[in-house]
Amino acid sequence: MHKEAIIKHITAWLGAYCTATKQQGFIVGISGGIDSAVTSALCARTGLPVLCVEMPIHQAAAQVDRAQEHIAWLRKNHPNVEEARVDLTPAFEAMVNAFPPHPEDGGRHLALANSRARLRMTTLYYFAGIRRALVAGTGNKVEDFGVGFYTKYGDGGVDLSPIADLTKTEVYALAEALGIVESIRRAKPTDGLFGDDRSDEDQLGASYPELEWAMALRERGEAGDRDALSPRQREVLAIYDKRHAANAHKWMPVPVCTLPASLRER
Repeated sequence: MHKEAIIKHITAWLGAYCTATKQQGFIVGISGGIDSAVTSALCARTGLPVLCVEMPIHQAAAQVDRAQEHIAWLRKNHPNVEEARVDLTPAFEAMVNAFPPHPEDGGRHLALANSRARLRMTTLYYFAGIRRALVAGTGNKVEDFGVGFYTKYGDGGVDLSPIADLTKTEVYALAEALGIVESIRRAKPTDGLFGDDRSDEDQLGASYPELEWAMALRERGEAGDRDALSPRQREVLAIYDKRHAANAHKWMPVPVCTLPASLRER
């Protein structure tokens, strides 16, 4: 992996797209995780204005600390970086209280978690609107196109995706080359949507390297010789296939009901 060349390529791509669309910089939501850290660092390298937005909602203290540490590091190294902090906890609670009562089950819990992500998306686009800037997505390849591990119209609601062709392993490699703070590089990946310490692996049932293996297998068009696979590999492949199929609606175009010409005739 040619890390420095990839960093230069993505940085140039970001700058060229921003210029072509006549926008004036980037907005990045900072979570304290590896993906948002790498994305914001790449945006900062363009030299264009970058606003890093921290948006806690009942956030774990460790996640807040990592986000603030990263922003401080980024601002120290890039004078084009600014920061904003919007505590969305009161807004989230007001929204929850406005929703009609519903039994406390898993469906409601997940719906509220996704509502957090959509509230953050709305906040990012508020800043994008007043600054004429682009919202930079922070999803990687496995999340965005493998298992669909993101919120539709939440963290999936972006203007461009600079790291969506990188696996999680590659994101970590770029993070090291970029000099991302160690606390972020050591932290367990988490979406931070549930107000606890559950990791992505806890939710997915497989690690990112395992899912990358399954994604690569499927991208090669291979079904995998069941007899040659270990029990764990068969389990991971089943997890990948199930989530890839269930979340296909996230990356497929929104379906449009087209009318036959005969129905338009008088």
